[in-house]
Amino acid sequence: MAVLFLLIFLSLILATGFLFAFIWSVKSGQLDDDYTPSVRMLFENNINNTKNIKK
Repeated sequence: MAVLFLLIFLSLILATGFLFAFIWSVKSGQLDDDYTPSVRMLFENNINNTKNIKK
């Protein structure tokens, strides 16, 4: 029974650590990427091409 309480205590410590890491990453701006590279790769490079054409 003591092992069960030890495992519950350790899992709560681990979960609290992950919660603090998540809060830190949100506050430091790591999740503020609105226009991700995965979406950017779907579009063609028309932005660079239109700049060259207008010159």
